[in-house]
Amino acid sequence: MFSLKLRMLQPLHSSCCHFKRNFTHKNLLELSDRGFFQSIFPDTAAPKIKQLFTKSSQSIYAGFDPTADSLHVGNLLVIMGLLHCQRAGHKPIALVGGATGLIGDPSGRKTERNQLGQSVIETNLQAIEGQLRRVFKNHEDCLWDTRNNKSQLAPLTIVNNAEWYANLNLIDFIANMGRHFRMGSMLSRSSVQTRLESEDGMSFTEFTYQIFQAYDWLHLLRKHNCCFQMGGSDQMGNLMTGHELISRVERNREVFGLTLPIVTNEEGDKFGKSAGNAVWLDENKTSPFALYQFFLRMPDSEVEKLLKLFTFIPLAEVDQLMREHAKEPEKRKAQTLLAEDVTLLVHGEHGLKQAERVTNALYKGNVDGLAELNYAEIKQTFQGATVVDLLTEPGMSILQLAMKAKCFPTESDAVRIISAGGFYINQKRVQNIAEVITTGIHILRNGVSLLRVGKRNFYIVRWQ
Repeated sequence: MFSLKLRMLQPLHSSCCHFKRNFTHKNLLELSDRGFFQSIFPDTAAPKIKQLFTKSSQSIYAGFDPTADSLHVGNLLVIMGLLHCQRAGHKPIALVGGATGLIGDPSGRKTERNQLGQSVIETNLQAIEGQLRRVFKNHEDCLWDTRNNKSQLAPLTIVNNAEWYANLNLIDFIANMGRHFRMGSMLSRSSVQTRLESEDGMSFTEFTYQIFQAYDWLHLLRKHNCCFQMGGSDQMGNLMTGHELISRVERNREVFGLTLPIVTNEEGDKFGKSAGNAVWLDENKTSPFALYQFFLRMPDSEVEKLLKLFTFIPLAEVDQLMREHAKEPEKRKAQTLLAEDVTLLVHGEHGLKQAERVTNALYKGNVDGLAELNYAEIKQTFQGATVVDLLTEPGMSILQLAMKAKCFPTESDAVRIISAGGFYINQKRVQNIAEVITTGIHILRNGVSLLRVGKRNFYIVRWQ
């Protein structure tokens, strides 16, 4: 992988011209050509929205509640939306829900969320803010062409709604704002209807969520002149409630909602969350290698859609890439480019290089790739692997190493499986139980050995 600074001048693949990404058109509605927007609200507002986008810079916000200590790839499409806003010359605002995270958004859920304590919320907020800033920095450093785009990117503004609710009097809020909400409209929202019809029903706490999200938008309109809110299609009810509040309180102001599709896989599960195993943006929860592999393994039927949604590659280049991919699908050019760009965006150049080194070591037999990783990177990559600290001993054999690392319950099991070819050191099969452990072959220059039994049972040996 050559320097990312050269990617804007040289093709990444000899058969596919791939450059550092160009700008996004000021009229963000053109992203519909990428399948980016599912709907706009009001649904007749497209001409007005186009006029506003092309006339002047607009503030656009999206919300992220701190329900976990990391965002996941399901959140990535909304982040992409804010990045497109930034690339188009508009002002992105990320709202983190220090207040609404305590309530819990019922949208898209069958049961009520577990209540989180204040200390947990604070920890999650810090983690999410850090991830958002890191993704935006990676985008500017690695995927924004400063040579052909003279104007500077507007900085990301991060706001926490706990700031304006902290000193808000409950009685005053209900008296001044509550009268603008209509029960019929609130009860008609699909997120409310679904829960009311469920066995567990819906708590008053969850029911009030749309009130607070609506007020968030009003606050941002007044303080940041934010006329646009962006969110997943499951947020349409909350967007409509906010629009109705503002239309009653700020009668001379117009605001608009933009919803993005909920991305699902071939089985219909939410993207990155199938079988309850979320693909996280935190490298300590999902390593850069695991994120890279997640996108590299996308089926051919999905990859074109994902290239349009999760990369900034111009549509003409996507079309060209898919034509080349159709000729040689076994080379997985489209998936490789998708995995590279997403990993680069989430983890930067260092994360992408790490993912590629591990990929080469595991699947292409390049042991040097493992040797270039430090212990922390190896442990992060092989999450769940058993870690063993051992002293180097002259004359230690393969069998002795396997037993000291507790790879096998008994020595007879070790002899049988090693001799049958089911034991690997640094991804190389070893079958001679008497072979002596040698530095540079079995012990990498980083002082680590990676042992594997069968296909998936890894052991990390850290030599003292």
